Amino acid sequence: MSLSHFDKDGQAHMVDVSDKEVTDRIAVAEGRVVMLPETLNYVLKGTAKKGDVLGIARIAGIMAAKKTSDLIPLCHPLPITKVTLDLEPDEALPGVRIRATVKTSGQTGVEMEALTAVSAAALTVYDMLKAVEKSMQIEGIRVVLKDGGKSGKYEAEGSAS
Repeated sequence: MSLSHFDKDGQAHMVDVSDKEVTDRIAVAEGRVVMLPETLNYVLKGTAKKGDVLGIARIAGIMAAKKTSDLIPLCHPLPITKVTLDLEPDEALPGVRIRATVKTSGQTGVEMEALTAVSAAALTVYDMLKAVEKSMQIEGIRVVLKDGGKSGKYEAEGSAS
């Protein structure tokens, strides 16, 4: 198997997708921000100094998905048709679980957009709570579902999609 973002001489390039069929595509990514229970209480009670942590992180994730090709050098700009972000406080973690779903009808997939959405949402949660806890950890960012296109469906083991 070869890496698609390198040509025969090993030079990086944007993959040519012009011959690919336009199909409906979806990608789901997940991640989490692990924090102390006391920090999670700021999220649960809505008392974080900077405001609505989950609402602002959701908007940040949506914005990031739309800007992925500006951030990741070899990503194609895509006509995204849907982005949803679910941010769920989890006292058992303790922390916030993040899940992004991105859809398009196009010639290439939206895995990078889903991963970027989760990453930006997690970073925003960190930013909004860092005054309370600098030791929070962003973990487990991964694609859990990808469907559409020539390669078909991929579903990660242990995912709840």
